[in-house]
Amino acid sequence: MSSNILHRPLTPADLAQVADLNARVLGPGRFTRTAYRVREGAPAISRYCRAALLGSRMIAAVRFTHVSIGGTEGALLLGPLVVDPEFAGKGHGRQLVGEALELARADGIRLVVLVGDEPYYARFGFHPVPPGQMLLPGPVDPKRLLAAELAAGALPSFRGLIVAKRA
Repeated sequence: MSSNILHRPLTPADLAQVADLNARVLGPGRFTRTAYRVREGAPAISRYCRAALLGSRMIAAVRFTHVSIGGTEGALLLGPLVVDPEFAGKGHGRQLVGEALELARADGIRLVVLVGDEPYYARFGFHPVPPGQMLLPGPVDPKRLLAAELAAGALPSFRGLIVAKRA
């Protein structure tokens, strides 16, 4: 990783660059994904959202959204995580996610969920959610619904529909 790259919290001034990076990396089909439905109407930034910048150029970003699961508070939805293809595989995504998870743990967040690839996210403690334990407002491959306990034993207390906390 280059020492010229700054990792820091996202700010409202970053939103245009985040949108551009998401469009370039994920394409227009991203809006049809179920995780995007969860985030609709939620604040664009939480204190866990992070960015990596090379000068003024955003090269990676991750978003975290406060959610309740079956009415139980204390959880976050991770995603999207995007890295400019020119900087992929250099650890920026891993560092952003790791920093945010440590902050969330320190703040008392008990669980983080996401829709993603277990081989990538397992390094952070993410594993598939038991089938039927959590629901999303649309279709999702159950093997891709992952959760990481930030508080030991938290997973069983989160059951039901995943809903973003609105503004």
